[in-house]
Amino acid sequence: MPDVRSMDRQGRRMDARDRLIVALYAQLKAERETRETLEWAIRNGAVSQEVLEAIAADPVPVVTSKDIASVEKIIALDERRKPNRN
Repeated sequence: MPDVRSMDRQGRRMDARDRLIVALYAQLKAERETRETLEWAIRNGAVSQEVLEAIAADPVPVVTSKDIASVEKIIALDERRKPNRN
């Protein structure tokens, strides 16, 4: 399958796309766990009004076109380093 990425022979090194996928998965998992914990704390009255206001006021980082361009550049550089696998 040409679109399937594989690790090296020893199974120890991942390419840039694989590392990105793993990092994004870890970030998503952490965000879900944080949200679940916050929901539990709110339901159980463990969070004050001031804390909720601070959480609501904290800006969420946004992915910018510059971030996407950086990721695309990393992937392109990684692709150029790979031997031709046809």
